[in-house]
Amino acid sequence: MNTYLLFKSIHLIAVISWMAGLLYLPRIFVYHSEAVRDNKSEDMMSTFKVMERRLFIYIMNPSMILSWIFGILLIHTIGMENFSSFWLQLKLVFVIILTIYHFFLFQCLRKFAENNNSYSSKFYRIINEIPTVLLIGIVLVVVFKPL
Repeated sequence: MNTYLLFKSIHLIAVISWMAGLLYLPRIFVYHSEAVRDNKSEDMMSTFKVMERRLFIYIMNPSMILSWIFGILLIHTIGMENFSSFWLQLKLVFVIILTIYHFFLFQCLRKFAENNNSYSSKFYRIINEIPTVLLIGIVLVVVFKPL
């Protein structure tokens, strides 16, 4: 069996799952912050908290970890000398930014869990575009491999 293709397949599956979470969690935050603003029921707030926590813990964290592990294995498989390629370094910068964004969302999740959110629904709508922009950048860099 070709380990490179296996690693690449697992990496892509993990990245797709991670991106889904990075796009969906801020959308839940939008609805959660609007519900807080509109003084909705405690049951609704509790439901949002459960949804947020489960998405983060059971989907986003494992997907991020697998994305990193199999991304590193891919670099190792193709040879560490390829790490000097500009496209790979640029992709890594974008992935590091995505990882920082991931942990920022975790901080937001904790604030919601403590009923201490300080951001508006508009803020969450705006930051929801960050992973999309980074994903476009990553795909273009990987496909075109600029020198």
